[in-house]
Amino acid sequence: MAKKKREVQEINASSMADISFLLLIFFLVTTSMATDKGLARKLPAPVEEAQDSTQVDIKQRNIMQILINSNDLLMVNGDVIPVTKLKERAKEFIANPNNSENLPEKKPENIPFMGTQNITKDHVISLQNDRGTSYQAYIDVQNELVAAYSELRDELSREKFQGVSYAELDTAKQKAIQIYYPQRISEAEPKNYGQQNQGGAQ
Repeated sequence: MAKKKREVQEINASSMADISFLLLIFFLVTTSMATDKGLARKLPAPVEEAQDSTQVDIKQRNIMQILINSNDLLMVNGDVIPVTKLKERAKEFIANPNNSENLPEKKPENIPFMGTQNITKDHVISLQNDRGTSYQAYIDVQNELVAAYSELRDELSREKFQGVSYAELDTAKQKAIQIYYPQRISEAEPKNYGQQNQGGAQ
């Protein structure tokens, strides 16, 4: 007699869609998505309507003007410099260690943990780029400016708090360091000034 072929039972796939859906939800909930962090910036506080505009006038010595033209050339207060020298230039401007008359003026400020200190609290770094400036040049300048503040804060922290780095300080002491070196970077709207500065910057 011929042997009958054994019939293979069909797999019930009706619940596969439900299982796939549950797995999808599980991975969405448990997986952490990598996100790129942007540069931290704070917009200046709005001027009160009753406030006279002359009260917010900034002395020229307190302003560090940084321009990036359409050829990615960097100009700081009229001087063309490579981006590699921007950090040290910014640190000197922010700290004014020798109390130079052409750098930001120092004013007394009562700072927690430090007492009264003479600081350049009114300094402003004004950054403006051309509409043709490359994104990489813009980021390179931003990184150098942020690095200048970071290094100054870390140096001050180690000086005032027995060698402890800024990152290791508690929140109260970090705020004290921030009062001493407030990060004041003002970004103006990009303009098409690259062509008129291009000749002088080369």
